[in-house]
Amino acid sequence: MMTKYKAEIVPLNAAKIGSSAHGTATFEVTADQLTIQIEMFDTPANTEHWEHFHGFPDGRPAAIATEANDVNHDGFVDLMETETTSGTTMVPFDDAPENMDIPHDRYPVADDQGYFAYTKQVPLKTLTTNFEQAFGSADLQLDKRVVYIHGVPANLNLPDTVAGMVGHFDAHVTLPIAVGKIEKVSD
Repeated sequence: MMTKYKAEIVPLNAAKIGSSAHGTATFEVTADQLTIQIEMFDTPANTEHWEHFHGFPDGRPAAIATEANDVNHDGFVDLMETETTSGTTMVPFDDAPENMDIPHDRYPVADDQGYFAYTKQVPLKTLTTNFEQAFGSADLQLDKRVVYIHGVPANLNLPDTVAGMVGHFDAHVTLPIAVGKIEKVSD
């Protein structure tokens, strides 16, 4: 038996970053595997893009952030400003999502047209074990999560008010550029 989920990914911060990143993410869950496919268009070109699902550990449904989340009115919805609506960063879509290792540089890089595609088959047992250690439940609850795509070029001028430092990675790496609500499409 397979359960499928999908997220339509829409732009966030597009007016400020000069591109309207958009795409789709699909998730297929079987008894022992999670298959993730993400295809993105019009992202900042030649840039690494962190991508994750975010949510609330207590199981509340997450929603996508919008311009209304820009509480400091600097014109950008930064990573910290997404938390009230979308929760915390949970699972990365990198070279090994099951390890839940977030701050690093092993994420997809867009080509010179701003396109990238990501596909990963994830061992579900390892992922749910690590997820339970981090968040207290082995249930991924994908239909209560949102997908975020992050990352703008290092030379983009960001005001000092744009927050998002994670480890040694600054707000250029963590600035959300697109977001989508994950919805169940079939059992």
